[in-house]
Amino acid sequence: MPMTRTAYLVQPLPSGVLAEVRRAGVDAGGAPVERSRAAGGEPLRCCLRDARPGEPLLLFGYAPPLPPGPYREVGPVFAHDAECPGPAEVTGYPAAWRGRTQVLRAYDGRGRIVGGRLHDGTDPEPVVAELLADPSVALLHSRNVVYGCYMFAVVRG
Repeated sequence: MPMTRTAYLVQPLPSGVLAEVRRAGVDAGGAPVERSRAAGGEPLRCCLRDARPGEPLLLFGYAPPLPPGPYREVGPVFAHDAECPGPAEVTGYPAAWRGRTQVLRAYDGRGRIVGGRLHDGTDPEPVVAELLADPSVALLHSRNVVYGCYMFAVVRG
């Protein structure tokens, strides 16, 4: 019998957060944002794809979605310097990032880490399904393996 896939939504950086960072020029830690041109390959958290060479970028500290508490952290993220349309699809894993090894970190409703799994990105759906099958899990964060940077959030669909 084939495995049932879990419906989930991928959440890029919220457009309101991005608009405020672009307007104010400061990040979640109060530091000024850094503006640059992409070398190419920078992971854009606004549209969930890698940057193309020459695209105007922002690099800034972001506090991923969690309730206030000891597990909330601020880390570096890249986004377009100007408003972009966001990801083409949010009902599945970002197509441009398949094959990229990531850690899925599971959080409960209080914002506490309650598990996680490493996956190679080729077939993340079983890992997402396994983690979201736990009723104590409220959301997942996808993170880079080497740098630990936040990529996107995953919630039940």
